[in-house]
Amino acid sequence: MRIAVTGANSSVGQNLLTHIANKAAISANAGVRSKSSFRQLPNSELINPCVINYDDQASLAACFKDVDCVVHLAGILIESKLSNYASANVAATSSVVQAAQKAGVKHLVFISVIGASTASSNSYFKSKGDAESLVTDSGIGASVLRTPILMGVGTAGASSLLGAASQAKAKVLGGGNYSMRPLDVDDLTQAILTCCESRSKEAETYELVGPEPIKYRDLIARTAELLGSKVVISSIPIIMAKIGATLSRLLKGGGITSTVIDVITRDEIVAENADTKLGLDLTPLQATLEKIIRNK
Repeated sequence: MRIAVTGANSSVGQNLLTHIANKAAISANAGVRSKSSFRQLPNSELINPCVINYDDQASLAACFKDVDCVVHLAGILIESKLSNYASANVAATSSVVQAAQKAGVKHLVFISVIGASTASSNSYFKSKGDAESLVTDSGIGASVLRTPILMGVGTAGASSLLGAASQAKAKVLGGGNYSMRPLDVDDLTQAILTCCESRSKEAETYELVGPEPIKYRDLIARTAELLGSKVVISSIPIIMAKIGATLSRLLKGGGITSTVIDVITRDEIVAENADTKLGLDLTPLQATLEKIIRNK
């Protein structure tokens, strides 16, 4: 089986490709924005790096040629002067879908987020919901994987967690009193590969979260304990954080916004975890944290 991966140099992309490099039965075209990003990819004869541009259908067509499945990882949470939700989350997905249709790709895997909805008042969640619809309405068999915060070596979630847990005093949004379901990035990779291998002709949406719900403040404290230290956690009032974010955005034209703050502090709740449907044996949160600390 051969797959194509967009956003291949992201933490999820690198994890996925590292697993593929150890699987003789799978090979991948790894799509990145520039040749300079090739060095971030695993060095393996099973990995074929390619430069893609979401405004250039020819580059996508070349990357998707003769592949069985396309895994679309690219997207943003934080907007900038050069990239917004409409372009990076919706338009880019539209381009990927069109190129996959023309290339005769049999299956699409799209990584979305818990909370995605076309009806959401949050512009990030809405953009991911709109992108989901492009994928599921494409006429191509599709697997949409909605995920929570990802934890694992090299992930932004792990970096932020270690930064907070390494301090004597940590200030976090709302005191960290929101519920999370951290998912090990290795488990997400297994879910992606399962979807690629099954190549269902239908369009299905899965909400896949980690095995243990935990408040962020408790996650920080547990990580600090594993580091052999203690941390005092205090609160950054969410309303003050939003005011500061608005002022910063006006001055800088990008960065953290009220939209992002609402995403970060939203309780990660699902009606049914998809681990059983996908045949996954989820990594215990404690094991994920120990792995992060070993490789920090």
